[in-house]
Amino acid sequence: MKGIPLLKSQRLAVLPIDSYDLDFELSIVDRHEYGGEYDTFTFGSWSGHVLANGSGADSDTAFRPHDSRMALTELGKQLPGIMSLVTEHFPLDRLQWVRIFSLRDGIIMPHVDFLEFAEPGTRLQIPLRTGEESLHSENDVVYHLRRGEVWKIHTTDPHSARSSAGTARLSLCLDFSDAEEPIAIRNDIPATEPIRIMELPGTTDVELKELIDSGRDLTPETMRAGFRRFAEFHFERRADITAAFDWYVEAVRLTGDVDMVAKAQAFRTYCIEKRGYGEAFAW
Repeated sequence: MKGIPLLKSQRLAVLPIDSYDLDFELSIVDRHEYGGEYDTFTFGSWSGHVLANGSGADSDTAFRPHDSRMALTELGKQLPGIMSLVTEHFPLDRLQWVRIFSLRDGIIMPHVDFLEFAEPGTRLQIPLRTGEESLHSENDVVYHLRRGEVWKIHTTDPHSARSSAGTARLSLCLDFSDAEEPIAIRNDIPATEPIRIMELPGTTDVELKELIDSGRDLTPETMRAGFRRFAEFHFERRADITAAFDWYVEAVRLTGDVDMVAKAQAFRTYCIEKRGYGEAFAW
């Protein structure tokens, strides 16, 4: 299918996820509180839940590489079935973080990961609960991760995710040190379905003009909320993900406010070009 060769993220394996009874543990994740560590990057209901990290502390939620032995958090200790999925299928020597990402009726801003660090690691995602309304994207490709598929996310190219479903999509996220060394996955099963690339219609001049013209009504107070429309457009029409920022800057120019334009340009830099560790973007 056209588009697959352009997708740098890779489906590495499929796990026998139906052999794990996870419903009760997923309900624990649904009820688990989230501290808002990454709210800058999200619209709607997104949350990250740490099962294991370098300290074992529930309060230690800001991702960073570490040299410590991985330790279970209190949440991780409550989820033995999910942790057995990890230990039975993945090597632990390079595994640094185990998290579950929840996304419901929301979107993750287009972004590049690991800008804060000298070297990127390897990030795998395995959906534990998902549906057709839950999508990932990378550059100009929009695709769906099925339940139990193991995906190596190409985090150093602009990417995003959206789920319009009312039930939270829950995805297991495993972060390993070393971006180059392969991950030896055990006890997987043959894939029976092709990679799911979404076929989207092209962008029309009328739609693009309407999108950009929406910038005339933006104010300093509505700038952040106004970006959501630009981020979501990429999931509805065939376009490169970075175009969302370009169109947004063009739209903000229509306000005639130079400070707002500078803010829009700075947001683009923050999301996909350069930011410091712990740096929060101030709208």
